[in-house]
Amino acid sequence: MIMVASYCRVSTDKEDQANSFASQQRYFKEYIDRQPDWELYRVYADEGITGTSTKKRVQFNHMISDAKMGKFQIILTKEVSRFSRNILDTIGYTRELKALGVGVLFMNDGINTLEPDAELRLSIMGSIAQEESRKTSTRVKWGQTRQMERGVVFGRSMLGYDVKNGTLTINPEGAELVRLIFHKYGVEGKGTSIIAREMREAGFLTYTGNSRWNNSHIVKILKNEKYVGDLIIPVVDRKVS
Repeated sequence: MIMVASYCRVSTDKEDQANSFASQQRYFKEYIDRQPDWELYRVYADEGITGTSTKKRVQFNHMISDAKMGKFQIILTKEVSRFSRNILDTIGYTRELKALGVGVLFMNDGINTLEPDAELRLSIMGSIAQEESRKTSTRVKWGQTRQMERGVVFGRSMLGYDVKNGTLTINPEGAELVRLIFHKYGVEGKGTSIIAREMREAGFLTYTGNSRWNNSHIVKILKNEKYVGDLIIPVVDRKVS
């Protein structure tokens, strides 16, 4: 019996049913069931993680580790872009797997890495996937830049500021703490470690509700572009009617 694994990289978008974990898992299971000598070992899936790098893809790296241990002989994946959008990663990992006797079958692309011409075809498809990823990134950045020019704010809420629906709003309670930190540093001339200790002793909480202020908390606040004035955007003050 040939043990077969499958790899999915899925979107966190609940509307993206075509690439959902459940639909891919069902597809691979049904495909493997139709092969008389195959048995499904495991489905590995990374959710909502970019395909341009494998460093943060926990399940992908787990799969490679299991392959080195000889737990399966074949990996099924939907297409090259699901496996990786980085051509060097694609070629490097498929070569490594082939040396281990593990073939990768890219279903939609019709590529089996154990075949003689697979690397050439994979290089072409991998290059296309990488270029498409670059174009997508460029389009997203362009769109975000145009929205930022209109005053739309990207990012999360932070101490002194609330971000909601693209609008930055001053949070009065948090803003007082930010002003206090800058006063201690700029006017009183205190170091970041001393400021952190005084914030702890006073019982003030960080944005995450932590009372354990440390040097890095203070440094990040003092360098943040939204506090020091390097970012020009419309800000809503709750005290203004």
